[in-house]
Amino acid sequence: MDDGDLRRDMVDACRRMNATGLNQGTSGNLSARTGAGFLVTPTSLPYDAMEPGDIVPMGFDGTYEGPRRPSSEWRFHADILATRPDVDSVLHCHSPHATTLACHHRPIPAFHYMVALAGGPTIRCAPYATFGSQALSDHAVAALEGRRACLLGQHGMIALGPTPAAALALAVEVEALARLYLGALALGEPPVLADEEIERVIARMRRRGYGRTVEGDDAEGVARPR
Repeated sequence: MDDGDLRRDMVDACRRMNATGLNQGTSGNLSARTGAGFLVTPTSLPYDAMEPGDIVPMGFDGTYEGPRRPSSEWRFHADILATRPDVDSVLHCHSPHATTLACHHRPIPAFHYMVALAGGPTIRCAPYATFGSQALSDHAVAALEGRRACLLGQHGMIALGPTPAAALALAVEVEALARLYLGALALGEPPVLADEEIERVIARMRRRGYGRTVEGDDAEGVARPR
């Protein structure tokens, strides 16, 4: 995919992220790997007004080009992409149900087999740290070890994928799981599937290409148990 196509895909994913209610206003951000660096959404620009030329090229050292400033969360985008060669896109949003759980620092256990889409028997919740800080980035990288998604304490969620569309699709699944988990908790703590069962689900998802979102997306990475 060339730079122009990737920029257009990023703008499309950001607009769909807000249109579906997964995010609000100018919160949230998205990045995608490009050669020796990455592209990231700009800070404080409404997605409806964003154009492909507004996307900011960055190096992993924090340098950037163009008239726009990068998202204030560029650090965790840089660190996740630098430490995860299996991932090419990082999406962050403040989806309502996932953020509700994150406000209680509550991970999502394997109460439902679809938790396996995030790569393991839990969707972890990272500790709180100030937005844009190195501490937040460090917490996010740790929470995502062996996973494709995590919650950020008192903040929101992160979802990873091979493309912007795939990262968005996983974020939609995580938000749906968060909504179901909150509903299940109203009846009491739900039973949790054993780790061995989640490993079986992950293996079956991998064989069947489960989690493929658009033609050509690689579904291998959605299931990497640790």
